[in-house]
Amino acid sequence: MSRRRGTERMRFHQTILRSGSVAAAKPAPALGDLPEWDLSHLYPGMDSPQFKADLDGVLELAQALAGRYRGKLAALAAAPDGSETLAEAIRAYESLSDLLGRIGAYAGLVYSGDTTDPQRAKFYGDTQDKLNAAITELLFFELELNRVEPDVLAKVASQAPLSHWKPWLDDLAKDKPHQLDDRIEALFHEKSMTGAAAWNRLFDETIASLRFMVDGEELTLELTLNKLQDSDGEVRRKAAEALSAVFRKELRTFALITNTLAKDKEISDRWRKFEDVADSRHLANRVEREVVDALVAAVREAYPRLSHRYYRLKAKWFGRDALDFWDRNAPLPQVEQRTIPWAEARETVLSAYDAFSPKMAAIAQRFFDERWIDAPPRPGKAPGAFAHPTVPSAHPYVLLNYQGKPRDVMTLAHELGHGVHQVLAAPNGALMAPTPLTLAETASVFGEMLTFRKLLDSTSDPKQRKAMLAAKVEDMINTVVRQIAFYSFERRVHEARREGELTPEALCELWMGVQEESLGPAIRLTAGYEPYWCYIPHFIHSPFYVYAYAFGDCLVNSLYGVYQNAAEGFQERYFALLSAGGSKPYSELLAPFGLDAKDPGFWQIGLRMIEGMIVELEGME
Repeated sequence: MSRRRGTERMRFHQTILRSGSVAAAKPAPALGDLPEWDLSHLYPGMDSPQFKADLDGVLELAQALAGRYRGKLAALAAAPDGSETLAEAIRAYESLSDLLGRIGAYAGLVYSGDTTDPQRAKFYGDTQDKLNAAITELLFFELELNRVEPDVLAKVASQAPLSHWKPWLDDLAKDKPHQLDDRIEALFHEKSMTGAAAWNRLFDETIASLRFMVDGEELTLELTLNKLQDSDGEVRRKAAEALSAVFRKELRTFALITNTLAKDKEISDRWRKFEDVADSRHLANRVEREVVDALVAAVREAYPRLSHRYYRLKAKWFGRDALDFWDRNAPLPQVEQRTIPWAEARETVLSAYDAFSPKMAAIAQRFFDERWIDAPPRPGKAPGAFAHPTVPSAHPYVLLNYQGKPRDVMTLAHELGHGVHQVLAAPNGALMAPTPLTLAETASVFGEMLTFRKLLDSTSDPKQRKAMLAAKVEDMINTVVRQIAFYSFERRVHEARREGELTPEALCELWMGVQEESLGPAIRLTAGYEPYWCYIPHFIHSPFYVYAYAFGDCLVNSLYGVYQNAAEGFQERYFALLSAGGSKPYSELLAPFGLDAKDPGFWQIGLRMIEGMIVELEGME
């Protein structure tokens, strides 16, 4: 399995599978029938002979592949028929990677259905142990490929059939400066199960055990966070106080997890000779540090005219000088909050997709028709939402916790965008289908934008239009401003950890500093907000992941501008971008749209779109 993309995919399970509860609210009848996914498309069941045979046999398959090719890849490349023989080896490696991914995806998705179930947790843990052993046997493959003489590899890779994998080989070579000796790589990989992966699981299971008392009702994290969007200010306040109390109680545990993982990353970075704390993420994303730095600088410079300006406006709508932190995502006053049934949400998203492209809607339709979606909140189910690509030989799955709010409709549009992207990229195969984070959020945010624009254009009521526009601005601020603030927080944590362990109070202080800077004076960060950093899973599972959201949002704003100004031929270019998966660099994929993320002015295009919406809201006074 690909050391970069394959392990990222396995890590993706751990990033998204979090929390759960023994007491979650049942879906409201007004929502209608919510679909549950059918995982038998991967395996018939946890105890099925098919799954057991694949899991029990995967180590033997990995050992057989290693026995056939370990120490021989350079010779295969140099042989007279090197293109054919090396292609045969890569084909076998890719096939086994797909099988490993299928097994891991199934175990991860089963676990996400109820992370508090001991049987599922054991099933997931035991599966990971066996996969880890098999992957360890395969670590040699990519390491050896990167040791083949570049001229020799370039020659055979230019010829069929090996030329099919040339983009992957070229991409793989970027990891070469940070590769270690085979035995050290194997040690790092094996120890990860009792190192970072174990701390990740501790985080998941700690989050899963948390209970929040709100008005005498015991709630999960997901349902408590949902109350921060309630129309009743007292409900929002009580939910915020419940979150604060529980997070404060568990702060020492979360601080220990954070300190340990930051130190673990520092050790890995030092051995691999990464200079900056985020360089390993930039490499995995295949994006230059300078591009990310330019994005961060542009967003931080825009704080006053985006988040500060909007929250000042929102506070005015509420008749206040400043909003309490629990009112940041509150619905607008005097605007009816209705529950949106599932059938309406489905039709809304599919019609928006169809207006852009019937092909896009047809792919999204399959998620509903073939039971690729799990929508209802359930006891123990992972909160939030995700689209899991699984493997090219299968299909993606989408997890939601649908509760009928307008943001839930946008979440459906977002995750289906991911799903469409993953379906289109799958023909590239297990090695080239995964997309770097620089482009992974493109289709999801674009799907949201299509849905939002369709809803906005069909709304004539001024109050509803204002509420929709405000909700979109808030989502964009959460995606761009908040995620860059999260990135800044992570940087400060990892940089400070290099000087020594951080106390819980120090972590809270760093958190409050970036929040005050990004949210501005119109959000009152009173006592209780200090520990809110501790539940965010990306900090734990995928350090520095968060800037990808801002990257994707700004990129989509630019793409949407191109679509509005020159719609002819746009759909074909857009589908070509999604279908490329990870086979082309982001700069090459953006070129047909006339976009260049290395241009210092590029990020201003997306930021100006957000600012324009705020200006429109100011004109609705």
